Amino acid sequence: MGNNLKKEIKYIDYNRKSTDDKDRQVLSLDSQEDAMKDIAKKNGLRIVATLKESKSALLPYKRPIFDEMVRKIKSGEANGIICWELSRLARNPDEAGMILGMLQRGEIRHIKTYGKDYYSDDNSVISFVEFGIANQSSRDLSKNVKRGIKVKADMGWRPGKATLGYLNSKKEKKGEQFILNDPERYDRVKQIFQAMLTGNYTVSKLLEYANEELGLRLPATKSLPSRKLRLSELYRIITNPFYYGWYEWVRGSGNWIQGRHEPMITEADFDKIQFLLGREGRPRPKKHKFAFTGLMKCGNCGAMITCEEKFKHQKNGNTHHYIYYRCTRKINPNCLERAVELKDFNKQIDGVLNRLSISERFHKWALAFLHELRITEAKSREQGLSSKQKEYEHITKQIHNMVLTYTSPDNADEEMMTKQQLIELKSDLMKQRARLEEDIKSFGKDTEKWVELSERTFNFARYARIWFAKGDLDTKRAIFACLGSDLILKDQKVAINLRKPFRFIFEGLPKAMSELERLEPLTNPVDTRRIEHFTHQFPLLSG
Repeated sequence: MGNNLKKEIKYIDYNRKSTDDKDRQVLSLDSQEDAMKDIAKKNGLRIVATLKESKSALLPYKRPIFDEMVRKIKSGEANGIICWELSRLARNPDEAGMILGMLQRGEIRHIKTYGKDYYSDDNSVISFVEFGIANQSSRDLSKNVKRGIKVKADMGWRPGKATLGYLNSKKEKKGEQFILNDPERYDRVKQIFQAMLTGNYTVSKLLEYANEELGLRLPATKSLPSRKLRLSELYRIITNPFYYGWYEWVRGSGNWIQGRHEPMITEADFDKIQFLLGREGRPRPKKHKFAFTGLMKCGNCGAMITCEEKFKHQKNGNTHHYIYYRCTRKINPNCLERAVELKDFNKQIDGVLNRLSISERFHKWALAFLHELRITEAKSREQGLSSKQKEYEHITKQIHNMVLTYTSPDNADEEMMTKQQLIELKSDLMKQRARLEEDIKSFGKDTEKWVELSERTFNFARYARIWFAKGDLDTKRAIFACLGSDLILKDQKVAINLRKPFRFIFEGLPKAMSELERLEPLTNPVDTRRIEHFTHQFPLLSG
């Protein structure tokens, strides 16, 4: 190309770095620019504009800087391009055709790359082939990436950035990373779920608890520093099934996969939280902390019971402080339910705890008796374990046969089974198998858990009255909530629907104590008929 022609052409230095193929793109934007300026200097080319962008060229009409370059050429501001290679200009047929059309029409007179020149009077076939190679390379890359993501998802590792509380492993290649617990945030996020399960937090209060008390912070990114959690982000956390071990891939497909990461909560607890998020009468933010608010309803109108404090100033200078529990009257403004003073309220709870109290002698005997009884029952449960193992093997075989049916040559037209049927049936069977796995894992621990639960129940019956009398507000609240459900305040009296273990104690304790006097010590051989008679009188001891 002659010097006069060089002077007539005004070049745009276009540099692009793809965000989709970082491993394949050798030069950074700055390195490309330096290389192109060096080429221009050596060849005497005049650059009128330098343009840079970090965008993928796989899809057309997604690059504003590329569009700006085209506008400059069409307006006559430039008629030449310098770039690292043709693939920097386009990796899709639409924009490749645009560049080649402008080259053939003479709107672009010269394209200068690192190793080649393209002129308006050249054979366009070569340019089409090179653009075609770039386009096919992008399509192949896209297919391989999608295939790798699907394989990873099917293996139980959710693709993409790990959710808060987890981390992507860094040592493996991209696409082969697994998910592990974030040592800095895992326990903090788990405490958010545990706090929500208490029923004592609104989402706004939970956000304050997460940010201020737990000190939870989002990890820093390249563009954003570490910061506090936002309300919308907290909602996404407590409504995300990933935290109980499952995720949908692809989203909206109905294909649910059990993850191999460590769940933070159980599926049952997750469902409880979803109920709490939508239930009526959920706890509200409070200006003052009272022990029993948010737990009771009015027996007359069904509204929640709230608490208020009053101060009475006497002429002698003394000030009396009173705390009352009363109906909020939000359902019926004319509700006639009268308020109950805290002192009277505490006496009523103490009376319930007194009737549940057991002696130290009975406490020790009951735990020893339970231990003996559950050992004998544990032997009979082996048959149940064997049955579950057979059911697990049957479901595994069903999944295997279903996959064989779908992949069979006879099903090439999906007449025997469609892909959607495979996804739905497989997801359902996988969930059934997962539940059986959990049952089998916990089967041997059933006796141990039962004994532990029994110990807690009898410890509560033995010591709850003392804990309530001497404990702080949180302790009193926990004991009151533990007593039962459907807590009602009516006619200034607290009505408690006792939980089943406490109801057994309340109803069976007098007969049990009488029967205990006639039983022989546990050191003697167990009398089956006497055990059956005793447990009939006191059902809690039968499990």
